[in-house]
Parts: sequence; structure tokens; C-alpha cells
Amino acid sequence: MNGTTSSFMDLTFHVQTFGCQMNKHDSERVTGMLESLGSSCVETIEDADVVVFMTCCVREAADVRLLGQVASMKNVPLRKGSPLEKRIIAVGGCIGQRDGDKLFGELPHLDVVFGTNNLASLPGMLKGVLEGDRHVVETLEESESFPTDLPITRENSWAAWLPITIGCNNFCTYCIVPYVRGREKSRTLEDIVDEAKRYVSAGVKEITLLGQNVNSYGRDLYGKPRFADVLEAVADTGIERLRFATSHPKDLTDEVIAKFGTLDALMPALHLPAQSGSDSILKAMHRSYTVEHYLGLIEKLRDVKPGISLSTDIIVGFPGETEQDFMGTYRLVEEVGYSQVFTFIYSKREGTPAASYFDDTPREVIQERFDRLREVVERGAYDFNQAQKGHVVDVLIEGASKKDSRIATGHSPENINVHAPIPEGAVLEDLVGKIVPVKIEEARTWYLRGTMV
Repeated sequence: MNGTTSSFMDLTFHVQTFGCQMNKHDSERVTGMLESLGSSCVETIEDADVVVFMTCCVREAADVRLLGQVASMKNVPLRKGSPLEKRIIAVGGCIGQRDGDKLFGELPHLDVVFGTNNLASLPGMLKGVLEGDRHVVETLEESESFPTDLPITRENSWAAWLPITIGCNNFCTYCIVPYVRGREKSRTLEDIVDEAKRYVSAGVKEITLLGQNVNSYGRDLYGKPRFADVLEAVADTGIERLRFATSHPKDLTDEVIAKFGTLDALMPALHLPAQSGSDSILKAMHRSYTVEHYLGLIEKLRDVKPGISLSTDIIVGFPGETEQDFMGTYRLVEEVGYSQVFTFIYSKREGTPAASYFDDTPREVIQERFDRLREVVERGAYDFNQAQKGHVVDVLIEGASKKDSRIATGHSPENINVHAPIPEGAVLEDLVGKIVPVKIEEARTWYLRGTMV
């Protein structure tokens, strides 16, 4: 270890993250490992001796972005004073797991490829490159331990990602995740609670529990899901705000839904991917629920927690989707009234069953449906936010607005972005990480604006 440490002491590094919250958490672990070896994290690629790309391959656009960025690195000169003759470039995450050494054929100046199950191997792989190795690759089929065993440098001192499962057993026909993240594996409840307690002791205000299918937690360990027990136990640590992502509708139990009404720390916001409002498309996707079941969950949630903020994922243009199928999705979005919807045009992923499904729907038809859906999404989000006007909401301040440094920004319990002017005489640094009351005076489609009380 001493030899590894000394070889990293004079290096700078930058981590570029694509994709989901799990990737963001993995990036915090990469940062923690490299800093523990003496390297310094920098804000830009230009200042970095080592650049690590943590990748996502859920949609084709992510592949294109990665290949473009890595290819462009050939033209970025090393920083002045760098101890290296050539910048080291590493690709990890889902694309690394999926493609392995095939990436070297497309990107010959790439140095390291590692997968989703071997974050801990990265320092040794980088050390190999420093000692003269070329094209170092390792992608394990299964992890021997959770990434939570590794050092971490969190992006924010007041918030923490807390993975409780890794992998996925659902095998939705459009999704590459089970193939690159592996089968579902749960941490013990005791391990989760211990980590949550450490975060609370460190002053963390908000914990987000993570998993590809977070509410099926414990099936592999205990024979049945015990996610409701996790929520109860983590809330008992004294954390002020508790969130979780991502939930699968087939595993959202009445016991979990009830926690929204009994746990003060559990924020009134839930991301519940529907993907489609057509039963025939849901069946083709292998989603294992119907539209009726999904809407029943929404009704139960609103009975338990009126005013809960709901968000979802929707895929437009899945192979075989008809106008009738699409209108089912349109009506679902209109009926639920989501505060936020992540809409995507179907992206074929090689290696998934849906990649072989035939579809002759013209692209312009799919795009026109997508545009129609976006209009109803925006109406729903606008209408949801109007109900916040005149109310005082508690906002966890996260920083300054990108457009105006005099405006503080953060999120409400419903996970809506809130802007408020920094009070005269106050300093932003004293507000960041604090939960402050804000009276909402203006409600737009994607944000609220008000005054700190």
C-alpha cells in the first residue's frame, strides 16, 4: 500500500459522472479512494492528470456522449507541472462492465476499463498504468463486497446516498441494468443502520436510500421484502429527511405506503416509474403490473399522504406501441398529475430482449407523440406547484442559483426546486446545509420562488 500511496501523491484527478444516483454514489467512492492515496480532486478535466468516467448505458445518448468526450481528450494538453507524460483515462461503470476491452478498439488512447463490481480494483489498475502497463481491464461478474466498504468523499456534507441493495432481478425487456449491475443483493439491516447513524452524527440532514429496485430490499436475505423495516429503522436514527429511489410498482407494499403517514422524517415525495399506460405494452416490457394496479397504488398513497409529490419515468415509442397504447399513457399522466416526469424516446439496447422486437412506426410519429406527452407533463407539473402558493415550506438550502448568486436554491419536502433571495446581511455559506422556512409567492412549472421567513 505504501508504494501505491507514493505513486499517487503528486497526481490530480477528475471524476465525470453520467447516469443514476448509484453512479453518483460510486463516483464518491472513487473520489474517496484516490484522495485517501494522496491524490487531489480538481474541478476540470484540463487540470487533471487522471480522468475517470463513471458511465451509464441505459440509453444510447450516454454511449454517444462518452465516446465523444473520451475521443476529444486526445486534444487536451496536460496541465503545466504534471508528473505524467500522458494523461491517464479510465472508464468505469455500466459501459465499462458491458464493453470491457472492446472499448480499447474504439478509443486506443484509453488506459483503464473497470466494471460495476470492482471499484476497489481501480487504484491498483491505475498504478499498473503508472508503471508502464497499457490497456488495463477488469470487469468482475459479481462483487465480493458492497462499495460501501470503500472510502468516500461525499459531494455535500449535508446529504448522503446510502445504497441498501445493488443489482436487479426484474429483467424488464428494454433494460440493460441487470446485465451490467448483476443480480440483486441486499446489505444487512444492521449494516444500513450503522452507516445511517454515522451520517447523522456527522451532521447529515438528508439521507437517500438507493437501489435499482429499492423496495424489494431483503428478499435475498430474509425470504421476503423488508423495506418497511429499513424505513422505520433509518428514521429512528434521528435523520431529519429521508428519501429513497428507485421503486418498482410491483413491490410497493401497503406496509411501505403506510410509512408515509407515520414517519415524520420520510419526505412526501415518491418516484414511481410507470413506463407506459398500456397494459399490452407493460406486458411486452415485462413490468409485472397493470395500469389498474398502478393507479390503485396512487390512490393509496394519496389517501395516506394527501399532497404527496409523485414523479415517474415514461418511455414513448416502445416497439409495437400503437396510437391507442400511447393515449393510454397520455391519460395516465393526465390523471395522476405528476410533479415531474422523465420522458424518453425508446432507445434500443443490444443484449436486451426488446432489441430484437420488430417495429415500423415512423420516427416522426414517435416524436409527435413525445411532444404531445411533454405538453401534458408540463401542465400537470404547473398545476401541482400552484397548490404551494401562499404556503410556508421548509427548504434544505443547497447553494446559489446558477443564474444569480444572490438567490439561494434548495428543495422542499416534496422535492420541488425552490428559489429565495439571500436575506440582507446573511451569507450564503451560513445557509447551505440548513433547513429554512420559505413563504412561496410564485409557482412556475419546474420551480417555486419565495422569501425566507
